[in-house]
Amino acid sequence: MTCEYRCGDACFHEVPNTSGNPYFGDLFTRRAALKAGAVVAAAATVGLPATAAAQEASGHRPPKGLNFKPVQPNTQDAVVVPEGYEQGIVIRWGDPLFPGVPQFDFDNQTAAKQAEQFGFNCDFAAMLPLDHLGLTNLMVTNHEYTSEPFMFKGYSSANPTREQVEIAWAAHGLSVFMVKRTPHSGQLKPAFSKYNRRITLHTEFEVRGPAAGSALLKTSVDPTGTKVFGTMNNCSGGVTPWGTILSGEENFNQYFANAGPLNDPRLARYGITGTATGRKWERFDKRFDLAQEPNEANRFGWVIELDPNDPDSTPVKHTHLGRFKHETANVRIARDGRVVAYSGDDERFEYIYKFISNGKVRKGDSRSARRHNMTLLDDGTLYVAKFTGDSPPAEIDGTGKLPSDGQFDGSGEWIPLASGKKSFVPGMTAEEVYVFTRIAADKVGATKMDRPEDIECHPHTGRVYCALSNNVERGNAGKEGATEPNPRLQNRHGQVLELAERRDDALSLTFRWDLFLVCGDPKSPDTYFGGYDKSQVSPISSPDNVAFDPHGNLWISTDSAGALNGLNDGLYGVPLEGRERGHLKLFLTVPKGAETCGPIIGERVITVCVQHPGEVDGASADNPASHWPDGGSSQPRPSVVAVWKRGHRQLDEIG
Repeated sequence: MTCEYRCGDACFHEVPNTSGNPYFGDLFTRRAALKAGAVVAAAATVGLPATAAAQEASGHRPPKGLNFKPVQPNTQDAVVVPEGYEQGIVIRWGDPLFPGVPQFDFDNQTAAKQAEQFGFNCDFAAMLPLDHLGLTNLMVTNHEYTSEPFMFKGYSSANPTREQVEIAWAAHGLSVFMVKRTPHSGQLKPAFSKYNRRITLHTEFEVRGPAAGSALLKTSVDPTGTKVFGTMNNCSGGVTPWGTILSGEENFNQYFANAGPLNDPRLARYGITGTATGRKWERFDKRFDLAQEPNEANRFGWVIELDPNDPDSTPVKHTHLGRFKHETANVRIARDGRVVAYSGDDERFEYIYKFISNGKVRKGDSRSARRHNMTLLDDGTLYVAKFTGDSPPAEIDGTGKLPSDGQFDGSGEWIPLASGKKSFVPGMTAEEVYVFTRIAADKVGATKMDRPEDIECHPHTGRVYCALSNNVERGNAGKEGATEPNPRLQNRHGQVLELAERRDDALSLTFRWDLFLVCGDPKSPDTYFGGYDKSQVSPISSPDNVAFDPHGNLWISTDSAGALNGLNDGLYGVPLEGRERGHLKLFLTVPKGAETCGPIIGERVITVCVQHPGEVDGASADNPASHWPDGGSSQPRPSVVAVWKRGHRQLDEIG
């Protein structure tokens, strides 16, 4: 059910990447690969941390921020938190964001109401403080997709009504709203404010960057190719150093009908195939019918930028970051003031990208500084990653067995695709590179990865961490086999990639990498936890989002669909340094059928988005499998949850 509505059953369709570009590590002998890796390593002053394999775990004090007793994996219809912690609902699907908006009524929902209420299936979340104590904040959340059978009783997928479709349009997008924290607890409550805003499929966006105005983006509604209405399937995102929000448009392909008769391989490369769509939106708006608007699909699949401090501002779609199924984009400031953005393409055998700006950050939080900084992603160079393993190919046998050097690791480089109006890809113009970025990456031989999801930069070390969710197609007939960065065949559980760029310089075009985690059941021989004693760690499958706490620990949320014996998804914390490196602990679990999304790891409060609770096969609004968060016989509602340590006079730190 989740697969059908979130990504259009992507995993049940043929993989869109049919390119034959070889894995870079297979092109060299071990001696050549080690020599190449040694050159990169010798140039680096900041390398990857040593493993903790020989360290004795018992008796060590947990690192600051991780001093909690892990919860046990479970199948409860509840959010389960550690002993000594409390929780509270921040906001639920349908809660009003503006004065005078009626309270949510499941059986009497309308599109007009939904456009002023919290949207469906919250994913990424960010919290921006409005005071130095963090008592008043702006929260921004994505609403990735709609699950119509869980939104409407008696829903007919063959014949949805116009009102149901328009409710779904209004339930997509983003929500911006004020939240206030109780001074002596972690409870967060939404409040009406001048900042509150809903972004839906009717909101106007400005198209910017070198592909703006391209003939590939023009439609009958927008003959200029510079204005798009709406954003869809927004998955993860990030907060820029200048206080705006980046959000990635991911599985946009499933919303567009009648691609088959066009017989355009560029559409097929993005998984846009067939005739009618599952939601049937093409019946109600011609822009979802490619037979009538063949360029409309090209107007989605971008990174958007939103200024939550200015509710009247027009959000932007940045074409220089390329068009693909963006899980996210996250920004790091280089030493010279330029900005670097990292992004993953969340599909099997897709790629990891990097953008380096030409312009530099202007300091300060004035409106003029923010406006300047919002142009930085419109001018620079777009790159794609190529990885090399440092082990003989024979040692990467697909079982997940560690090679003789004790780690899955190696070196890599960033291959340029385009800069401004200049293309570096033979046979493609710069505009074509930006609009059909997947094809450009195919041509330069980028490394196929196991669903690159969230990518975040460590706030202290500058290392880059990427969640590679899974890839059950790896090694199947006609598909690429095991590679050192993707070392398991039929990979169900995923891995977490750790990348250190030369001299900790974000502008570097070479890097070292290793797999920090190879996920799954710790009892299985094909798992690895940073070298830590596997008998002491929590099981984990399908890492999705990554985040950092103020102490530099990594936190990981999962989207496993019960891949580990049907257990619920959760949020995990793990140290990256010292003798506890790799000691993964489960902090909370979400209700059955739900996915853990958008973690915000504060000093005293953690929030997560609980997406699609109760969304299991056979369930629907007529037969709910969950009653979270309201209990009783209520319908499940995607919601944001806050968790804090139980305290007395003063709110304690999380761990």
